[in-house]
Amino acid sequence: MNDGAREGSGEMFDAIAGRYDAVNRIVSLGIDQSWRRATVDALELPERGAALDVATGTCDLAMMIARRCPGATVVGVDPSKEMLRIGEEKLAKASLADRVTLQAGVGEELPFEDRRFDGVTIAFGIRNCVDRPRALREMARVTRDGGRIAILELSEPRGLLGPLARFHIHTVVPALGAALSGKREYRYLERSIAAFPQPDVFAETMRASGLDVLAVRPLTFGVSCLFVATPART
Repeated sequence: MNDGAREGSGEMFDAIAGRYDAVNRIVSLGIDQSWRRATVDALELPERGAALDVATGTCDLAMMIARRCPGATVVGVDPSKEMLRIGEEKLAKASLADRVTLQAGVGEELPFEDRRFDGVTIAFGIRNCVDRPRALREMARVTRDGGRIAILELSEPRGLLGPLARFHIHTVVPALGAALSGKREYRYLERSIAAFPQPDVFAETMRASGLDVLAVRPLTFGVSCLFVATPART
């Protein structure tokens, strides 16, 4: 599960783009869509708001924002050209191309003016940013005062079912993803999740990067975590 591409090149995700959506549904048992719904709801977009989806990948979250917020317009950015191509096809098929636009870009250098958006999202992409604090500062910069930033990311599960969930994330998901896609790139998933900081540590990084953290919500036994914040401005 990785809605964006690593290190700005997008080459790794170009390689898996064709089977990306199908593999995500299978390896997550479809639960990833409920996580995205929670992310959209956390934005609390105004009726005719403008949203930005960073590391949009094949456009799943951007499309969900458009569907759940009928008056909203959405911009999705991603460094993977092949992911964006598939996203454009999905938008056309869903008749959403008039409300969702896609363009190339990376989280560390967003090509938008200050306070442009009412809400900003990134799903399964912040761990792939080379400079996470810079990406967080960029998201804060392009969000209007009082607007929300919702970050959805996979995490190390804890609690009673933690060992089982960790086995699924670290062993089942990479192996099944590689087998279904025919690409070894899914092996990267295990390493990137293990390297991502615990939710409380990442929340501190968010605060140090100019965000007021409103909520940190573990989802599905902590398999993923939803961080909700707003720009901290004096």
